[in-house]
Amino acid sequence: MTREISSSEMDDIEAFHATLHSLPVWDGPLPGFDPGAAPAEPLALFREWFLHAARAGQPEPHTMSLATVDADGRPDVRTLMLHDADGHGWHFASHATSAKGRQLAGQPDAALGFYWPAVARQIRIRGRVTACGAEESRADLAVRSRGALAAALTGRQSEVLGSVQELAEASAAAWERAGAEPDAPAPTWTRYVLDAAEVEFFQGDAARRHVRLRYRRDDDGTGWSRELLWP
Repeated sequence: MTREISSSEMDDIEAFHATLHSLPVWDGPLPGFDPGAAPAEPLALFREWFLHAARAGQPEPHTMSLATVDADGRPDVRTLMLHDADGHGWHFASHATSAKGRQLAGQPDAALGFYWPAVARQIRIRGRVTACGAEESRADLAVRSRGALAAALTGRQSEVLGSVQELAEASAAAWERAGAEPDAPAPTWTRYVLDAAEVEFFQGDAARRHVRLRYRRDDDGTGWSRELLWP
């Protein structure tokens, strides 16, 4: 049986569609990208594009999407923060007991996605994720804010929450402990690093002649090959 849609709901639906189809895309001058001048490996280009996005006013350019799969092969995705990008890979952190932590333990292949609309650029990264040791994971938390430590101490990420009040009480206790004990241990907090096998750089173009450059790690792991992709 189909439920009848009220006039107010219909107004909301029409407003949604009108707004959705009226939004501008990359409304302004866009940077160019010459793939022929790109460096031989992707990390240098990632850092260059990251700095360019930050200087262009892109809010929170260090936010990224992390895609994983669960034990049944179903995809999952969430937004989190980049902690570093170096010769080992792209770093992030979470609780090993969280949904993403459990999924990575079962299937370590994952993907990262960055989107910087201020400059019409995105970067897609695929590779294998490794959990760092306890010392490095603790060091990751030590350099972050009191709020980050409080969140880590609150724990129980991805578990079912009984009520908002329960969260408020646990969070208040964690904030208090983080202030009194800045070195408080959070045993399940884990730093992860994704060792990239593929990295794609996408530069949007107002005429839809987007430039896509993909790096692929060579079979022997010592270098990278590059190829252009149709947009």
